[in-house]
Amino acid sequence: MIIEKFSQNLINSGIFKLYIATGFFATVIFFVLNADLFTPLEMLFGIVGVTIILKGVTNMMLSMLILLFNLDKKKEEIDIKYHEDKIQAMLAELGVQDAQSQVDKQNSNEK
Repeated sequence: MIIEKFSQNLINSGIFKLYIATGFFATVIFFVLNADLFTPLEMLFGIVGVTIILKGVTNMMLSMLILLFNLDKKKEEIDIKYHEDKIQAMLAELGVQDAQSQVDKQNSNEK
């Protein structure tokens, strides 16, 4: 869950899309400047090929970031939150039991 949230935030940041778009436009500019050396079909295959390669590199970079992501601190945060929620639930239950016992005492005193 933590890794999914981290990777989704990373993907939604747009840094990878910017990387791919920059590579795409750099490739287009390269082929436009060297148009006398390449045929239009070679340019098209070159642009598509470089874009696919950049997408693959981007996926590998994302995989490496996820692999190197340290989960120890996040695990401690989740454990603390879990235990905190559990303690709050137990305190709430104890408060309900105390209130119920006071109501029972009042009812027994009135009889």
